[in-house]
Amino acid sequence: MTTTGEDHRAALTGPWWWPRRRSAVLDVTLAALSSIECAKQGADFAGGVGLPSGAGLVFGMLVGAVLLVRRRWPVAVVLVAIAVTPAEMGFLLGVVGLYSLAASEAPRRIIAGLAGMSLLGALIVSYVRTEQEAAAGALPAEGWFVLFIALTMSLGLTAPPVLLGLYIGARRRLMESLRERADSLERELQLLAERAEERAEWARSEERTRIAREMHDVVAHRVSLMVVHAAALQAVARKDPEKAVRNAALVGDMGRQALSELREMLGVLRTGEGTVSTAQGAGSVPLAAVGAAAAAAASRAAGDGGVPVGDGPCLADLDELVGQSRVAGMAVVLSVEGELRAYAAAVEQTAFRVVQEALTNVHKHAAGARTHVRLAHRTSEIAMQVENEAPPVDGEGAAARLPSGGNGLVGMRERVSALGGVFVSGPTDSGGFRVSAVIPRGV
Repeated sequence: MTTTGEDHRAALTGPWWWPRRRSAVLDVTLAALSSIECAKQGADFAGGVGLPSGAGLVFGMLVGAVLLVRRRWPVAVVLVAIAVTPAEMGFLLGVVGLYSLAASEAPRRIIAGLAGMSLLGALIVSYVRTEQEAAAGALPAEGWFVLFIALTMSLGLTAPPVLLGLYIGARRRLMESLRERADSLERELQLLAERAEERAEWARSEERTRIAREMHDVVAHRVSLMVVHAAALQAVARKDPEKAVRNAALVGDMGRQALSELREMLGVLRTGEGTVSTAQGAGSVPLAAVGAAAAAAASRAAGDGGVPVGDGPCLADLDELVGQSRVAGMAVVLSVEGELRAYAAAVEQTAFRVVQEALTNVHKHAAGARTHVRLAHRTSEIAMQVENEAPPVDGEGAAARLPSGGNGLVGMRERVSALGGVFVSGPTDSGGFRVSAVIPRGV
């Protein structure tokens, strides 16, 4: 099995310059065989030239032992092999040295130069040796035959180890390149996984925010109207029984609708929890499904049943929305400027939500205040403004005491900013409050 990255580097456990223990064992074995061969050949050479055989034996053993450093200094091994070529010794040394040099990271010009020198030295020695044998009658004496034998022997001792070393070196470099590429891909995959987890966490956070915003639209507006109607019911229960009955009916209808919508959202949440707990374990919730249910419920909440199920609120429902506030006792005036244009569904829904939430805030914080809702259709954008006057000191709705979660303005700003619009809100000089938004047309 091959290793990559840190595992590959951890696998290099050999002593000194050897990458592995088996590589050290192989080189020691080759060096021992080469020493035996060179020692015998050195003794024969020393006896032939009149030197002590012991000197040739020791010299041959030292020359053969050079193979121990073939991985660290292959150039030195080849140079030693070339130097002892005239003594007709070190054939194993020369073959293994050329192979190690060709398989190393040495420049090609050095490999070619030393291989050429080794080929030339082997050719000369082989030619001289063959010619001597031909003169002794052991071989034919023709010159072409002597040259052919010398060339064949020199090529046989030089070309195969060089070619094999070049192949092994190229294969090793390819494997290292693939290993580095695998490490790079592993790091990229890890980075992508981290980024995917970050994007998933961001998506979950965004979906939670969207669910909270949609549920706020469902609960805040409808329940606020319920509280206002309940306060009005309490005020007129004895004075005007018929109006009290109408207010009670409105409160009952709104309560049933709110409960139905909340029950639907919670049902989706429970179903999602059951499904996910089976597949992935408890604790994970399909937020997208809950968000879709919340958006659908909020859409139905916008029109008090007048908007079809699954359709989002649109600008055509503003009259009905304003009418609901009038029924709840708010003095609200709607004015529209410009010609009605075609807008993207998200733009119309956001414009509706801004007006709806602004009216809800008036019910909560300025009950009984006169309110102006202005809508302007422009060439490339739509503008809306909800401004209420200062609330009366003693108003009919002042006793409602509607609580506030402080998220209404934040939700409006998020909606408008998500579409590239501008949202501004703040108190007026007259003691009222103004909410303004401008949204690009989007189509």
